[in-house]
Amino acid sequence: MAKDIAPLFPDDDTPQAPRSVDEALDWLQLIRSPRVGPVTFHKLLAEYGTARAALDALPEVGSAAGLKDLRPIARDRVEKEYTTGRKMGARLAALGGTLYSDRLSSIDDAPPLLWCLGDVELLKRSAVALVGARNASAIGQRLARAFAKGLGSEDQVIVSGLARGIDAAAHDAAIDTGTIAVVAGGLDVIYPKENTELFKRIAKQGLIVSEQPLGMQPQARHFPRRNRLISGLARAVVVVEATVKSGSLLTARDAADQGREVMAAPGHPFDGRASGCNQLLRDGATLVRNAEDILLALSPEAAAPSPEPAAAPAPELGRPSADELRGRVLATLGATPLPEDQVIRALGLPAAQVNAALVELEMSGQITRAPGGMLSLGC
Repeated sequence: MAKDIAPLFPDDDTPQAPRSVDEALDWLQLIRSPRVGPVTFHKLLAEYGTARAALDALPEVGSAAGLKDLRPIARDRVEKEYTTGRKMGARLAALGGTLYSDRLSSIDDAPPLLWCLGDVELLKRSAVALVGARNASAIGQRLARAFAKGLGSEDQVIVSGLARGIDAAAHDAAIDTGTIAVVAGGLDVIYPKENTELFKRIAKQGLIVSEQPLGMQPQARHFPRRNRLISGLARAVVVVEATVKSGSLLTARDAADQGREVMAAPGHPFDGRASGCNQLLRDGATLVRNAEDILLALSPEAAAPSPEPAAAPAPELGRPSADELRGRVLATLGATPLPEDQVIRALGLPAAQVNAALVELEMSGQITRAPGGMLSLGC
């Protein structure tokens, strides 16, 4: 496994991606531990230098957040998961390693580890996500197939979520040219069952990825997490048929938050399955009718915006106590999510100091982090 993993950062003083199986198991144990999600994982790794040190410190971190008896997940559980994954032919891609997608690594809540089954080289190729309604019309599925075939012929990998309807049509049409299925449950759990044969074909000719533990049955709360990976892996998200409250629109929102292009196919105003696409178009998404429209919108890919000028340093007001800082964070947040960098600017304190408070508040459930790094008060 060590040969598959490269350093996360080039500097000797910064945390490194795992270079051995033991270090990879440390990462897996940390991300599988209670109250530790991707953002908390990254903050703990930055604070303590290694996953092993973060695991050792977890009880103390939990105690500071008001959580009693917070302990890492048992080591034998992650060892069993790792052994099971390797036996089924899956590989772990670590953030910063040679297997990991460069594009996915740019999102704020990139998963530290991804289970991958199939052709991992697809993670390095240019990709476009195609998503849409599960109860797709025949015309919608035909359009998804045409998009996938046209994009595949131009060396674009098709990313989708292996759901019935638009997802399945897009995957099926892109089998021969390259497709990545991002699943909401464990890599060894096929959902929905009707896509069993498609799952097997993708595992053999394409790539299936998941951040969830092996054996995890997909639940409703897992799908928004899955959706941000679909958009994170792609240059653009194209929506083909979707209602205004569909998961596909959440994927489009993730794409916009991540700086990806959002495109949609128009539909008849009286067709509820087109209402979400028409809403996206009204709100500024690019209208696409065929693969040529998608490629035209992406060529050349939009240049990255110029960085904003650095804000003037905040005046030194003294270092607040941990309790005072947590109180100030809670007072800054409300029910409406705010970007993390906006919260840090509002407090006028060093980012590292605020981040420590955010980790404690998130682990205690007092604040909630949504995809895209948006923070709000916990439920």
